[in-house]
Amino acid sequence: MRFLETIKIAFKNIKNNKLRTTLTMLGLIIGIASVIILVGIGTGASSKVQNQVQSLGTDILTVTINSSDESLEYSSLEDISKIDNVASVAPYKTISNTISNGTKSTSNASIIATNDNYLEVTNLSLYEGRTISIVDIENSSKVCIIGQGLATTLFSLADPLNQTIKIDGDNYTVVGMLNEAGSSMGTNIDNVLIIPITTAKYLGTDTSINNLYLKVSDENKITQTTNLIKNYLGRTLESSTDNYSVTTQDSVLDTMEEVTNTMSLLLGGIASISLVVGGIGVMNVMLVSVTERTKEIGIRKSLGAKGKDILIQFLIESVVICIFGGIIGISMGIGLGNLVQNFGYSFTASSTIIFISFITSALIGIIFGIFPAYRAAKLNPIDALHTE
Repeated sequence: MRFLETIKIAFKNIKNNKLRTTLTMLGLIIGIASVIILVGIGTGASSKVQNQVQSLGTDILTVTINSSDESLEYSSLEDISKIDNVASVAPYKTISNTISNGTKSTSNASIIATNDNYLEVTNLSLYEGRTISIVDIENSSKVCIIGQGLATTLFSLADPLNQTIKIDGDNYTVVGMLNEAGSSMGTNIDNVLIIPITTAKYLGTDTSINNLYLKVSDENKITQTTNLIKNYLGRTLESSTDNYSVTTQDSVLDTMEEVTNTMSLLLGGIASISLVVGGIGVMNVMLVSVTERTKEIGIRKSLGAKGKDILIQFLIESVVICIFGGIIGISMGIGLGNLVQNFGYSFTASSTIIFISFITSALIGIIFGIFPAYRAAKLNPIDALHTE
């Protein structure tokens, strides 16, 4: 019964000091909301990257030649395609140039020079038209496939198929349009233009190859295939392994997950500093409260209240203030997190982080409230009654 009475007194004191309680909670609200938002953005970014990597499929190998002095020739693709377990090979070069159609133009599109296997290897599909053919590559034909976003930019609502666009002043015929695909591996697929790799020479780019996508027939043999590819590159390039890399989608996922987890921890750690500041604010306000209510404490003790009753009363006040602050902070964090998605950020509210934030707010109330509560409990009732 005494415990329930202590709780009632604690809640009554909180209610009677609404402004002070609100200001005390403010630091915690900001801290909790910051943790929720920053970790949520980090988690959202990680999920987005994972989805983009997985969209290519787990049966894809990415070959990158890092040396500017060495590269593969187009004729090397036939040798690579003959390696055991390699189903198809797609080289790619990314080129920057202005694309125009009459008065409409853009320099933000990605021009990808590749071969006839690119759509199959990257799991892209056509909305209409045809893909790049072997004949296009052999003849260095000025043809292209465009994404739907780029088609809208250049042609508005008109059908782009068989229409002509200009790249670096030359005419290119649109032979196909991709289905909507969003972003993948940092590239907006809806805003790309694909041309035959041999046609890249007209855009001031040589046809040497530094990047490849390879699709394997059997995912279970991907490790052996990776080793075979590395052996081929070592023989062909005659360079150290530092100059080239062969990565699987799983290794890319592991690397990106490690990076994003580190970033999430860093962001969460920075935001947690404000929680400590908020906790110090709670302790300071509770100490002020003890000083202001010294006479009240003396009266309660003279009427039979024990030190533990006073300690529990002040501790409950501290914990309740922090829990309410935590709940408001969590709600605000989720709300603002969902709002930032409108500005292009990915946000995923982690139930684990929300639970930890709630528990942390309660712990802050205990940790930073124990000293003021202990100080109140140890007050001498006679000295407290003489306090003005």
